[in-house]
Amino acid sequence: MSVVLVVNSGSSSFKYQLLDMAHERVLASGLVERIGEATGVAKHTVFALAPIDGPAPTVTDATYTIEREIPDHTAGFAVMLDAFAAHGPSLDVHPPVAVGHRVVHGGARFFAPTVVTPLVEINIDELSVLAPLHNPANLAGIVAAKKAFPAVPHVAVFDTAFHQSLAPEAYTYAIDREVAEAHRIRRYGFHGTSHKFVSEAAATFVGRPLAELKQIVFHLGNGASVAAIEGGRSVDTSMGLTPLEGLVMGTRSGDLDPAVLLQLARRAEMSIPDLDTLLNKRSGLLGIAGVSDMRDIQERRDAGDPAARLAFDVYIHRLRAYAGAYLAQLGGVDVISFTAGVGENAPAVRAEAMATLGFAGVEIDPERNAARERGIRRISTDSSRVEVLVVPTDEELEIARQTLSVTA
Repeated sequence: MSVVLVVNSGSSSFKYQLLDMAHERVLASGLVERIGEATGVAKHTVFALAPIDGPAPTVTDATYTIEREIPDHTAGFAVMLDAFAAHGPSLDVHPPVAVGHRVVHGGARFFAPTVVTPLVEINIDELSVLAPLHNPANLAGIVAAKKAFPAVPHVAVFDTAFHQSLAPEAYTYAIDREVAEAHRIRRYGFHGTSHKFVSEAAATFVGRPLAELKQIVFHLGNGASVAAIEGGRSVDTSMGLTPLEGLVMGTRSGDLDPAVLLQLARRAEMSIPDLDTLLNKRSGLLGIAGVSDMRDIQERRDAGDPAARLAFDVYIHRLRAYAGAYLAQLGGVDVISFTAGVGENAPAVRAEAMATLGFAGVEIDPERNAARERGIRRISTDSSRVEVLVVPTDEELEIARQTLSVTA
């Protein structure tokens, strides 16, 4: 059994999954949070798995909660190891052959999964200037995990790596070239692990070679991005230097005139931290309607709330704008996929986003779109020239796959 531990580390928490890669299934998962607070909390879930080609298990999934002081990530990994020892599955029976780590920003240096060495750690740290909220936390998780699992390789899988195939005309901002080069100002793109997983799963589902397909993937969660993918390679994407650019998100503005910042600095006397907070935490759906969850937006819109209606309409307007742009960039599209929390669970968003694309051969089947089914599924009509799909993303599985690709 090839077992991989996948870690996604934040500043005060980390998530993990233990995956059996021989059958690509999750053995256990967990969340360690409130690191550095007076009382930390860890939740550890052990999954009841049926034997391959065997009967259903007689037991159910079990979740265990642990509360204790967790001063740092190293202590957090000790709690995780205690949970495995106490509740299973045993890491002696299922020892990880490698640990895969999500790292948000790889800059222009990392374009593939990379075995972590001291030099790689230095590079991740240096790239923190481009992702100050993410890379330091990702690195803290790597350092702690290496102490917990010193005998196995650790692999960094970068959110930006999939988009390293962008051409210069797609990633270059039209500002002074010397300034841009000095400060590494360019489009990098994010959610790359998800876009890669979904585009490959979509190709398998429609039964066509990935290399032949032109695809648009909408990753719509609290953070949201869209990518144009040709032959399995990213050719354009909505997020840029940071995850702030592009689509309207839960609390992020997405695209706006840069002069808005100048105006607010001059007229409202807002500081750089003020502007940072405004654009990342007080904008998007939250800024327009006062709530950031699309479920709340739709509920309030249906009840007649004009602010919620406006927020929904602005959200859809931006989705359509990017769909049109990427249709032009690709010269047509074969498959459009929706993924992540909103993309997988909001039929109204999918229907409205696609409503104007009949000219491009898109026809949505209302019954298929409204069906509450799990797994990958088609929501376009049988006569639609474009396959429109809902594809549940699995970034942990993709990280595990990429981890094995450089360690097996």
